[in-house]
Amino acid sequence: MTDFAALLAPDRGQPARLIHVVRPEAFADWLAAQPARARAAVAANKVTGKPGNRAILPGEGAEDWAMLLVCDEAETSPWRIASLGDGLPAGTYRLASGEPGAAMLGWALAQHRFTRYRKPDASGARVLLTCEPARIDEMVRLAEATALVRDLVDTGASDLGPAELEAIVEALAKKHAATTHVTRGDALAEGFPMIHAVGQAATKERAPRLIELEWGDPAHPRVALVGKGVCFDSGGLDIKPSSGMRLMKKDMGGAAHMIALAGLVMAAKLPVRLHLLVPAVENAIAGNAFRPGDVLRTRQGLTVENTNTDAEGRLILGDALTRAVEGAPALLLDYATLTGAARVALGPDLPALFVNDEGLAADLLSAATAAQDPLWRLPLWDGYDDMLKSDVADLVNAPEGGMAGAVTAALFLRRFVPATIPWAHVDTFAWRSSAKPGRPKGGAALGLSAAWGMLKKRFG
Repeated sequence: MTDFAALLAPDRGQPARLIHVVRPEAFADWLAAQPARARAAVAANKVTGKPGNRAILPGEGAEDWAMLLVCDEAETSPWRIASLGDGLPAGTYRLASGEPGAAMLGWALAQHRFTRYRKPDASGARVLLTCEPARIDEMVRLAEATALVRDLVDTGASDLGPAELEAIVEALAKKHAATTHVTRGDALAEGFPMIHAVGQAATKERAPRLIELEWGDPAHPRVALVGKGVCFDSGGLDIKPSSGMRLMKKDMGGAAHMIALAGLVMAAKLPVRLHLLVPAVENAIAGNAFRPGDVLRTRQGLTVENTNTDAEGRLILGDALTRAVEGAPALLLDYATLTGAARVALGPDLPALFVNDEGLAADLLSAATAAQDPLWRLPLWDGYDDMLKSDVADLVNAPEGGMAGAVTAALFLRRFVPATIPWAHVDTFAWRSSAKPGRPKGGAALGLSAAWGMLKKRFG
């Protein structure tokens, strides 16, 4: 893991190169105030004041230089100077004016690399100075959590199955003096039949399980975090085409988000009783795979007609949500890479948010805006609930026709959550198909900062 604490430091007047961040509308006035050598460098680099323009500004000596970046990002944006985080020589830097604030996060994350399968970058650290040292610890923790999501999602499924997810949660519990409980085998089949059914075709080494972590004072409000942990999704007997299977190592992205969020909660010592639940499976194909038309029992007592083995995420979440509500949490949050329909509706950058409580919805959307980590609310539309009707069971897992797929998936999950418990479901992509400053192509934490901001507001 990247040493993010080494990338941010208190500004005590130590030597550092300057970074001039100039907004496009202020560029002309800024340029007019610069010495002739700086204006010449700007002209030589054909900097016109458009967003993204940059240039090295020479100083009085050969080794004396500063950096210019024209940027139209808001001062509160984490990504304001992220494009420089991995593009400058190793050394120490400070902004020529103002404080980096949230931009410390993007600066640090720009220097993170997923190196499990290749040699690490040896170019050296770029350290950013700040006169707000109290914010450094928070930014480091958030960068670590974000990087954890990215690394888990980027890891190949052969190296990250249910057992490895269990080991990651166990390590997190050990770090924060939490307790864990893992249900597998016959106990899983009896107590969590949908989790067992989805994962039963996997090999013995990749057997399904429910991983639980608990931490904090039992007298504090109980917060339950549930993350979909499908470590690889072949689609089951309703097998995906190769194009659809290519990225299915990321189908545990919901679990990655909730594991990272649990780490943030414990590191900050929020006064909550934390309950993390990760149903961990591989949706594999074998002679004992669950089939279309099978009627599955659930922990809650409902029966589910399985109409599509590729709609397995909502099945394992149903049992995990039932377990979560048995503790009567004050707040219940689940994250899942659940539906392609959410991506069709909102694209890759906007996780779909479904909430049964207006106060919780307002807090999540407000936190998402503040962190520039967007969520987009979609309705738990009661009029579509009839789509879940089955001729032979209490409900189906995937209605025919595919209409309103993200909504009906959320409505399915709602069947396992009492209306009295504030609950939010986030359907996140957990992936970035093309790189942006500070955000490489690959695994992505989409909605993590929003959830963390909401929890801090409610319980911090």
